[in-house]
Amino acid sequence: MSSARKVIGLASLSIFACAIAAAIAGRAHGQAEPPASAYQASVSDLMLTIIQPRHRNLWLARQAGNWDYAAYEAGNLSGAFGRLGRAYPMVGDIPLQDMIASVTKQPLQDLQAAAKAHDAAAFDKAYADFTDGCNACHEGTNHGVVVIRVPSKDAPADQDFQPPAQ
Repeated sequence: MSSARKVIGLASLSIFACAIAAAIAGRAHGQAEPPASAYQASVSDLMLTIIQPRHRNLWLARQAGNWDYAAYEAGNLSGAFGRLGRAYPMVGDIPLQDMIASVTKQPLQDLQAAAKAHDAAAFDKAYADFTDGCNACHEGTNHGVVVIRVPSKDAPADQDFQPPAQ
């Protein structure tokens, strides 16, 4: 390596080190960190990107007989619902954490137990109960237009897009 390249490399490294030192010194002297992004995912965003795919994956794992993954995904759903409730403790005048717990806690526990026992009948019942709980929560939060269903081999989507019968 030429001496000019060594000098440029050392100068670049020195500038980088000084920038880090200045940032650390600024924090030590009470300077605020730059503000975080103002974007916050909505409850709907989180439902569509985190909860609903896990609901579907849980069913797919059961169909494939992958009981370990089904138990894992039921645990992930439980954690995701907990984080959702903490991120949005209230939706309007409804305590979301309480509502989520009231409709998901027992079915998710039953799903994990059924998956660990490789009990297809118990799993199917718990999955249907869990799905019914999702719809009860949607109704209770004035989002009844969002209807979740148990997928089928012919229709693997877990959302019913048909308009209600009139």
